[in-house]
Amino acid sequence: MEETNVSLKLLIDTESQRVLFAEADKNFIDFLFHILALPVGTFIALLTKQGMVGSLGNIYESIENLNATYLQPNLNKETLLKPKVHISGGGAGVPLLLPNVESSSTSSKKWYRCSRTYHSACYSYVTNDSSAQCPSCSNYMNDNVDFVDPSSTTNAGSSSGEGGYVKGVVTYMVMDDLVVKPMSTISSITLLNRFNVKDVGALEEKVVDLGIDEGVKLLKTSLRSKNVLTDVFLPMLTVEIENVM
Repeated sequence: MEETNVSLKLLIDTESQRVLFAEADKNFIDFLFHILALPVGTFIALLTKQGMVGSLGNIYESIENLNATYLQPNLNKETLLKPKVHISGGGAGVPLLLPNVESSSTSSKKWYRCSRTYHSACYSYVTNDSSAQCPSCSNYMNDNVDFVDPSSTTNAGSSSGEGGYVKGVVTYMVMDDLVVKPMSTISSITLLNRFNVKDVGALEEKVVDLGIDEGVKLLKTSLRSKNVLTDVFLPMLTVEIENVM
């Protein structure tokens, strides 16, 4: 993932003290969608065991404390405690808003087949370890194979090169509970009616910038709240106002 400036334009109802929705560009939407690609172990490591709701943190701590003697000889604890996010296609170019998230492209891995590729029974097996033995003939599987990323072939004739998950020519609307949809004037007016906003003068726009701290807060809050934008950003804006005064 690459570090990118990410910002949101919040529409705040100052009377009810809540964020009605936010205007966001491609960068923020890519970040939100990429959360779904994170392994559970990455979540726990980011939020710390003490900050986890429920008992998943205890599983993480159990693995940390378990003597390597009890693990399978080919298993490294780090595989479970610090899993890499395997990216294929869309994940490339996502803003770096979460710390210590290691990623590796599927296409950058090495893949191997049995050297007896002429044998149909051997040809059906593939591995990412050249020391593995073919289940069919027991020969070493050390014949290099090139991996083809579907996204690279699909976009081969495209000049876009945007990466990420969504297109950048669109402005997106992000609701307080992180529902995402394309932005439109009609949908904005409909939402104001739905939220029963009587005094348009009580609405205020605020632009907030997101860094790693805000990314982690947003991730943590999204696991326990239906009012994510309000819970994350209103306290921050209140502190800024108090500091100015």
